[in-house]
Amino acid sequence: MSRTLFIADLHLCQEEPAITAGFLHFLQGEAQQCDALYILGDLFEAWIGDDDPNPLHQQIAAALRALPVPKYFIHGNRDFLLGKRFARASGMTLLPEEQVLTLYGQRVLIMHGDTLCTDDTGYQRFRAKVHQRWLQRLFLALPLRVRMRIAARMRADSKQANQHKSLSIMDVNQQAVEAAMTRQQTPVLIHGHTHRPAIHHFSLHGSAAQRAVLGAWHENGSMVQVDAGGVSLIEFPF
Repeated sequence: MSRTLFIADLHLCQEEPAITAGFLHFLQGEAQQCDALYILGDLFEAWIGDDDPNPLHQQIAAALRALPVPKYFIHGNRDFLLGKRFARASGMTLLPEEQVLTLYGQRVLIMHGDTLCTDDTGYQRFRAKVHQRWLQRLFLALPLRVRMRIAARMRADSKQANQHKSLSIMDVNQQAVEAAMTRQQTPVLIHGHTHRPAIHHFSLHGSAAQRAVLGAWHENGSMVQVDAGGVSLIEFPF
């Protein structure tokens, strides 16, 4: 059966070996039977540079490279610094933050999803700042140990800030969703980031549209499958 698979928000780290094991099992099983695999960001909990000698990164790169299907990656808010060196090592193609695909006769827009959370103005200001190329180059030029300390502080600050935000603010804005789909002329959107797995159906300019949201890999795996029959959200045990 021809199908394309999408995953996001695994947040891989050494402190969560069960999730890593689940992902490796997925790559050796389910992912073998697809036309392509798209990873829509936050594959890793944090990324401070391709020169980080973390053995987990080397393990994941080797496992991805061994997967004999095309692999694509869109950066998330946790791993937006993942670069060409790691992409080459893992056999992945890096994509822009928005990408339109034509799958089985259907136009599909894919992204990480954080740019749709426009009600969270504090986060959007932070995102604009850290996506400045000069600042990224400056950060990556720092010693690895310094980058580790900065990243740990930023994660702690983010966690504390999110505790005081309402769930609705951290979700996508429907107007932003419709604007992106209109701009890209797509009736289907697939994204992650919000950790709220669902398929939402709505009307876009009088026509049927849908937004598929990937789940985070906490207790089980989550993927979206697109085939000739449409879009499906599938959860599965590690």
